[in-house]
Order: sequence, then structure tokens, then C-alpha cells
Amino acid sequence: MSYKILLLEDDVLFAETIEDFLDEEGFEVDVVSDAKAALEKCYHKKYDIYLLDVKVPYMSGFDLLKELRDTNDTTPAIFITSMRNKEDLSQGFNTGCDDYLKKPIDLDELLLRIKALLRRTVGEEYIRFGEFSFDMNRKRLYRGKEEIELNPKDLELLALLLKNRGKTVTKEMIYNTLWNPDEIISEGALRVYINNLKKVLGKETISNIRSVGYRFEA
Repeated sequence: MSYKILLLEDDVLFAETIEDFLDEEGFEVDVVSDAKAALEKCYHKKYDIYLLDVKVPYMSGFDLLKELRDTNDTTPAIFITSMRNKEDLSQGFNTGCDDYLKKPIDLDELLLRIKALLRRTVGEEYIRFGEFSFDMNRKRLYRGKEEIELNPKDLELLALLLKNRGKTVTKEMIYNTLWNPDEIISEGALRVYINNLKKVLGKETISNIRSVGYRFEA
């Protein structure tokens, strides 16, 4: 159950250095070199920590994190940058970062800051059902010790259903959880998310309460 880190860094050698170091410390690291690739990764996968350079292609790390925060993504984020003035530092924290490291960085210090963030943000609230367990804090689903890969909205939906286990979760509650006010709500997408969960957990685990919503039965 290793922690997952997304590293956004366009300096290939520096990125490899960080990746190798964190890999040896037991982390699972995905490396991207531009903001567009980072957004794509975040859409398909849930991370425990973001490590973000600021000056990267397509949009800055500041703008990237703001976009993620606007979608209610609360994943802890550390900026790693050569920018040094107070205005940049202020902008970084105003976009929602949790920490800030100036290049050149000390890898041991980076590790200490990552561990400190994880202690503050990651808990041990597990819900178990059948052969599965779900980490409510990290939004992770496991079958035994094996993690089951699902997209972030699948996992958010599962968390909502588990919080209300045995009760009917209305479509309105789901819409408010999975979509932001400025997003177009899609009932078709909701059916896809429900079916994704049923494929993994079994059709009998989630009941469709006609015209009302869904109920987790396991």
C-alpha cells in the first residue's frame, strides 16, 4: 500500500534524481514534464502528494494547482522551484499549496516534508466489506493487499455510498459530491461510474432505487 506521488518537473535529469530517491524510499512516483500531462494523470488516478515545478510548459504550476483546487482536489501539494521572491511564495500558497521548497533542494529535507504532510493528511479509517477494504481518507480500494485501480470519480462515489451504507443516496447528493456548481451534470456519466463499481464489487452490492438514487448493500 505504497503512497502515490505525482512529480511535475521538466528538467529530465532532476526529475530522474527525485524519482529514483523516492522510489528507494518506497513511494510510487509518476513523472510528467508539462501541466497538460499532469492534468491528464490527475483525472485518471488518485495521488497522495503533488510535487510541482512552477515554470513548466502549457501553464504554470501555480495555474495548474489552482485548476485542481477549483475542482475540489485537496491532495497535498509541494512546490519545488527556483523562484525566490516573497511575491512568488505568496502566490504559491494562495493557489493552495501546502509547502514550498527552493532549488537546489536537499533530498532528505524533501522526504521529511513529504512525511510530515502525510502524517497531517492521511488517516487510517478503513471500511471493510467482503474481500474488500476501503481507505476513506486516501480514497483507495483494496482486495486483500492488492489495490484496485479506479478513476477518481468512481472512488468519490464509492466513498459517498459507504458513508451512507444501507441508506439510499439520492442522485442530488451524488451530483453535489461529484460535480462542481459550474460543471454540467451528466446522468449518463453517473451510470458509467455505478457500472464501474459493480464490475469490481459485484452487481448485488449496489441497488438502483428507481428515480431516486442508489444504496450500497454489502
